Amino acid sequence: MFLTISTTGDPERPATDLGFLLHKHPDKAQAFSTSHGTAHVFYPEASAERCTAALLLEVDPVALVRRGKGKGRGGAPDAALAQYVNDRPYAASSLLSVAMSTVFKTALKGACQALPERARTPLPLRIEVPALPARGGSELVRALFGPLGWTRVDAVAIPLDERFPEWGDSRYVRLALEGELRLADALRQLYVLLPVLDDAKHYWVAPDEVDKLLRAGEGWLATHPERKLITSRYLSRRWDLSRQAAQRLELVRLAESDDLDVENVDNAVDETEDTEEKPVPLAEQRRTAILDALRAADARRVLDLGCGQGQLVQALLKDTAFTQIVGVDVSMRALTVAARRLKLDRMGERQAARITLRQSSLTYTDKQLKGYDAAVLSEVVEHLDLPRLPALEYAVFGSARPRTVLVTTPNAEYNVRWETLPAGHMRHGDHRFEWTRAEFRAWARNVAERHGYRVEFRPVGPDDPEVGPPTQMALFTMTAADDTGRRARGRAADTQGSASGNGSAHRTETEGEAA
Repeated sequence: MFLTISTTGDPERPATDLGFLLHKHPDKAQAFSTSHGTAHVFYPEASAERCTAALLLEVDPVALVRRGKGKGRGGAPDAALAQYVNDRPYAASSLLSVAMSTVFKTALKGACQALPERARTPLPLRIEVPALPARGGSELVRALFGPLGWTRVDAVAIPLDERFPEWGDSRYVRLALEGELRLADALRQLYVLLPVLDDAKHYWVAPDEVDKLLRAGEGWLATHPERKLITSRYLSRRWDLSRQAAQRLELVRLAESDDLDVENVDNAVDETEDTEEKPVPLAEQRRTAILDALRAADARRVLDLGCGQGQLVQALLKDTAFTQIVGVDVSMRALTVAARRLKLDRMGERQAARITLRQSSLTYTDKQLKGYDAAVLSEVVEHLDLPRLPALEYAVFGSARPRTVLVTTPNAEYNVRWETLPAGHMRHGDHRFEWTRAEFRAWARNVAERHGYRVEFRPVGPDDPEVGPPTQMALFTMTAADDTGRRARGRAADTQGSASGNGSAHRTETEGEAA
């Protein structure tokens, strides 16, 4: 996948200023990791008279298959037809657009501290894309780029096979654009129109794509004669998003025609406060799902295993239904931060009596953790090396044996939807692994079978129809026979504890016994 940007100059305004505008030095070849491969930036020529910057995207075909099979909603038929043999590594598409937004992020904004005036000034540009899928042919290419200030738009159809001209042309064109435009404007046009011409995206189109479209289309999309087609294709024909974008673009068009700000046009409602619904962070959605599951399980005494800095403990404390909350972590530093977050030193006696922060390793049995209604392992298991998981499994399900266990962990399949996550990388540097849905369910079912639990699975976050939710949750419930025995053992332990005179005030403990 290849793209070149060329400009000309003279000794007073050298063409090599292109390096400043792109924030990429002409004397260096640079490589950048992207979600589906590696982007290379280099300069085939760099002189005062002429300078050419090249962007080469080396797509990892295995990553395409593993991370969403090379297509998003409305994905390319080539990828749907054959996972391993398709045009995605070679033809310019949304993969190249995302690479541009990663590699030329500052240039897309039109920012250049070294040469601010050059960034605001049109340059003589020539942009070439050797292989561009164009659903609509050369005519559509010219209809899209023609109104945008380019003096020359060459879109030459590429034959299916030059040796057999009777087969006709393919749906690919060789694109060459020439004209005087600001570099930022040219890049933003390409960012939008490459996936529009391909009529496909390799990632799921979420509501925030509307904002991306309007940012990249600022100054040209609102008045473009093919605005409706561009909006529809860019948003993968999601009518709800297309309608939202069309309404906002119409406001922009009206504002520009009357030389007004958009805010002055859209002033029918005087809002003194920001009432726009903001997306709920995934971490908050995860805590909400956990709290709902604990309430449904009628849990009163809860273990937060791997509590970290105490965010879930804090949420549990706000609900008086949870009468005893124990936060467990191997890190004393994390427990200290949790204590500060909870303001334990200023907490009332009754409230403090509900909380215990305990230092303990989750891979060792700890008899102090027995007899609780529920235990939560929220984003914990992926931080352990796989050979240590059986020890964690036994410590929780075999030794502590709470009636309910909740386990959440990232869904590795969803990683393809994070545009900024490089191919082959995990969401966090400390993750030892990340499971697919099938892998997580296989592990959970085996655990349930070995220890007398039944298990069900729930999505956390938006449930993508292709790759599932960003977080997956398993809800383990002890079977009736095992629960009866657990309750009997719990009553015996409570009697023994009362006889020994154990206190119930808030405390921070260290691990007492390991076996």
